Amino acid sequence: MIKASGLHTKAGPNTGQRRLAVLGSTGSIGVNTLAVAKHLGPSFRITGLAASRNWKQLAQQAREVHPAVVILSSPETEVDSQALRAAVEKFGSAVDTGPQAMDRLVERPDVDMVCAAVVGAAGLSPVLKAAAAGKWIALANKEALVVAGGLVMPLAGRSGSQVLPVDSEHSAIFQALRSGQAHEIQRIILTASGGPFRTWTPEQCGAATVEQALNHPNWRMGPKITIDSATMMNKALEIIEAHWLFNLPADRIEVLIHPESIIHSMIEFVDGSIIAQLGTPDMRTAIQYALTHPERYPGCSNRLDWSKISHMHFEQPQGRFPALDLGFEVVRRGGTSGAVVNAANEVANALFREGKISFGQIVPRAQQVLQKHLQNGFNPAPTLEALLAADRWARQEAMA
Repeated sequence: MIKASGLHTKAGPNTGQRRLAVLGSTGSIGVNTLAVAKHLGPSFRITGLAASRNWKQLAQQAREVHPAVVILSSPETEVDSQALRAAVEKFGSAVDTGPQAMDRLVERPDVDMVCAAVVGAAGLSPVLKAAAAGKWIALANKEALVVAGGLVMPLAGRSGSQVLPVDSEHSAIFQALRSGQAHEIQRIILTASGGPFRTWTPEQCGAATVEQALNHPNWRMGPKITIDSATMMNKALEIIEAHWLFNLPADRIEVLIHPESIIHSMIEFVDGSIIAQLGTPDMRTAIQYALTHPERYPGCSNRLDWSKISHMHFEQPQGRFPALDLGFEVVRRGGTSGAVVNAANEVANALFREGKISFGQIVPRAQQVLQKHLQNGFNPAPTLEALLAADRWARQEAMA
């Protein structure tokens, strides 16, 4: 978390072993987090693992790290819960289930740090609970800030929690800020690969298949995030995240297309200096920096081979990716607009993956739902209950 006075540089949540709960441990970020923790060795202890439905993979992870608690938040059947218990009880791991199980995990006294890697709005409640409890949060769940940044960041500030970005772009900004202070920022520049359809015409994009949209040129991510990258909705959500993380208005946040994904993002300071963070497209770098902040240790990620880099390209995105306009509009509007855009996009993204709408309908559907909300129902200063109500309404609208 970055305050007006600059970047936090205090020591970690405890001076010895950091005790980590991984929410969304079976997803791509969760799997990489466990790999990083294993690489870092005994300085990290995995206290808890949480997944939605994949009990078999969760059980395998528990065999490897022996957590105190294993959580299956949305078991498909009671048989799944029983099978998980049978698989992990020999390691002394307790099993908890249900939608509030992650909330209980992050509040445990033997958890210092939470990796929030649950995809979607389901990750909001445990992030709020962790922030209220003063836990450090390695945040990979975009929706927590997109939906409720106005609640999460003040709550973290009051409790002493620190929100550490795991997104490669925000981690790049976070790292570059070691060269200056927040009040010295002129603008931040979020880079984007452009996804698989960077050179496609609008007509070609509109008819893209699910298989084509999932074929990202640089990154390997989960299906929802990969589709968001193809529409550039992921970058729209990152604009909103950046606003909350770095306390910047929309006119000091820019997006630049950089197909090679070598520069992960940049800061331009008031004196004209530009500090960029570079590296391979490997999420383990950003994950490790969040876990070990403010220290750096030898990493396990792939390294840049400068002998193979002959050029880097940059393109302006203006007018080509309408999802970006949504991100900037949400920053300007605030209130319940982020909850609505996020929910509508989640539904439209899923409908496309299920073959029920075309690729070209994803962003327009989110735009239509937001415009309807702004005309009737927008709340400029919502409570959590109002945000959740806006989320539910937007999901129903997007299904229509």
